Amino acid sequence: MPLLEVAGLETAYGESQVLFGISLAVDAGEVVALLGRNGAGKTTTLSSIMGLVPPRAGSIRFKDAEIRGAEPFRVARAGLGFVAEDCRLFGGLTVAENFEAARAPARGGPTRWTLDHVLELFPDVRGFLDRRASALSGGQQRMVAIARTLMGNPDMILLDEPSEGLAPLVVDALLKRLMALKASGQTVLISEQNLRFATELADRVYIIEKGEIRYDGTPRDLAAHPELRQKYLMV
Repeated sequence: MPLLEVAGLETAYGESQVLFGISLAVDAGEVVALLGRNGAGKTTTLSSIMGLVPPRAGSIRFKDAEIRGAEPFRVARAGLGFVAEDCRLFGGLTVAENFEAARAPARGGPTRWTLDHVLELFPDVRGFLDRRASALSGGQQRMVAIARTLMGNPDMILLDEPSEGLAPLVVDALLKRLMALKASGQTVLISEQNLRFATELADRVYIIEKGEIRYDGTPRDLAAHPELRQKYLMV
């Protein structure tokens, strides 16, 4: 039984339909990447799962319970964390205060993510715990946003475009941290345009184009089909 299973998802903004029958699944402990060009429907898919954009049709099952139509705070309480592309930190609070605001015990098991464990994963954050979130660089904000979500002890994280807008060296540093997160067994669904970043991290990938899933396979399978990368991912 997948930890997350989406079937026939359709979402629209007013009269403009964006998703057309999206289906995907993520098993516990897996990292799955949703790849696609800008505007393909990646963020809308994650926002629909989280309840930020109500879908018109389809099913979203998390831990074998239907969550489609649930309010975002209820989805979060069920154990699904969300890291937005723009991070959405509390800019007037310090990093430590952001962590404290998000802190929650694990659901139905031992607490995995304490402040010490989060700082082991993101050791650089120790150097600016007392700094206001609004004063951080883009890369620092991205690390803090992921760490803050972990402080809520989610069963799974939705990670939206984590490499977007970051310098190459910062992207490489973030990838290293996310590889460590993967090694910890954390389940992640990540949306990305950066093919190398996503395929180095993910166990499986989906390609979305114009609101429809066009490919489902492993990074190795995708590497063997350059025509798919050219058709659906190249700008």
